[in-house]
Amino acid sequence: MKEEEDDFYIGYLDTVSPKTKKGIKSFVLFGILLLVGGALLFALTQNTFKNSTFELTTNTKITGVYHEMPYPMLRVQTDENVYKNILLLGFGKSSANPFLQKIRNEAGPLSGSVLRIEGNLIYYNGKTLIQITSDEKISLIEKANPSRLPKTEPLVSGMELKGEIIDPKCYFGVMKPGKGKIHRSCATLCISGGIPPVLATTDKNNIAEYYLLTDTEGNPINEQILPYIGKPSILTGNVVKIQDWYQLRIKTEDIQDLDLPSKIY
Repeated sequence: MKEEEDDFYIGYLDTVSPKTKKGIKSFVLFGILLLVGGALLFALTQNTFKNSTFELTTNTKITGVYHEMPYPMLRVQTDENVYKNILLLGFGKSSANPFLQKIRNEAGPLSGSVLRIEGNLIYYNGKTLIQITSDEKISLIEKANPSRLPKTEPLVSGMELKGEIIDPKCYFGVMKPGKGKIHRSCATLCISGGIPPVLATTDKNNIAEYYLLTDTEGNPINEQILPYIGKPSILTGNVVKIQDWYQLRIKTEDIQDLDLPSKIY
């Protein structure tokens, strides 16, 4: 019986044997199928981006009552007896405070004042923030009157919540994604720069909820919260409501880190 001869390919010759041609075609076809299959698998396993918005190129003017409870906000009337509290942020990884200093020096304490602010809106899931890019874009309309301040409503004591501590500027629109391990270093810089920390969580019906974090007396916490940012955690504290925002008053030393991945909406 005649033995099958080995196919020997010589690169400098123009002719290729049928066996070599068949092998090359099979290899190329397999490579294409592998590439297309891998691309489809990668696309199907990715999380979709949130429908958050950051109006970087659009300047919007808003007028409302300024307050610090404890983070800078502007209380804006949207309808009869309906108000939205817009969280004020500075440019980059900064709080609004450096941009408010000039008008504080001129007008004194601002809580209860009516201010007009021009900046870039950020919004998602019913929450609105505004980025202030210059202290020249803040105007005093009416001087401070404490009767204009929103009321703080105590809700629940000792409430336990599971979620992730995020920086609201990136999470609500500036970065996609703005949460999780991939965003932890950026969020740490934002919160250490004075941007308020927020707990992103969901209720028993899987509806997203957000809590501004403070200490037990309702004062700002920034440096104390840094070790826990971007991690799934359990927080326990007292919940108060300031119109359309919840506030969770906690002891940072009581935060429990979790290794399980958290699902944030």
